[in-house]
Amino acid sequence: MDFQDKVVIITGAANGIGRGIAQEYAKKSAIIVLADLDIEAGKEVEKELKEKGTKALFVQTDVSKDVDIVHLISKTMEQFQRLDILINNAGITKFQSPYDLSIEDWDLVINTNLRSVFLGSREAAKHMRENGGGAIVNIASTRSAMSEPNSEAYAASKGGIVAITHALAASLSEDMITVNAISPGWIETGDYSSLREKDHEQHLSKRVGKPSDIAKACLYLTDSENDFVTGTNLIIDGGMTRKMIYEG
Repeated sequence: MDFQDKVVIITGAANGIGRGIAQEYAKKSAIIVLADLDIEAGKEVEKELKEKGTKALFVQTDVSKDVDIVHLISKTMEQFQRLDILINNAGITKFQSPYDLSIEDWDLVINTNLRSVFLGSREAAKHMRENGGGAIVNIASTRSAMSEPNSEAYAASKGGIVAITHALAASLSEDMITVNAISPGWIETGDYSSLREKDHEQHLSKRVGKPSDIAKACLYLTDSENDFVTGTNLIIDGGMTRKMIYEG
């Protein structure tokens, strides 16, 4: 996998899965553009990457705002003159009874998680096609296929991401841009050592996931040699959505 000097934008890159993705691309000598609302954490990741010799740029971005997304792409082109890969990772949750969920909170979740994927992909694709192609990965969720109570906005946004992924794959195919989704299950972004044995054992994989599991999938889906893979949704959940569960 050759990512030498490839320019990669990662949204929601200051923490959790996004941070893990940034670190993996950095190991492959990519140029990293970190987009996040959290200035302090974003600057911290930028500094960390630069100290290891990676070209990195942090751009404060609220992906729910179209002007911020346009600014993000503009700053990337201004600084590096190209764009090869976009990872649409930023997202928020709002778990509340459908009887109580305000339309403002519904819109915030949909705009942050789903509309941002459309806007980011459209703006990025304008420049990718000028370079002969590129790759987009959208981070969805296994919650696009299964739910617990009070998760309507989040489920709708993640289901929409899966759907828009194959639509964009079709629309951008003439410009040699692949578009794929990843649906993570339980990915522990906190203290992994604090997890209980039963947390791990309930997975077919016998362990809870890590951000690096998602990052490695991003590398695969954005490798130029894997351009036969497009429009798909890769489920990475330790087998949980395929596990038949009976309590007794």
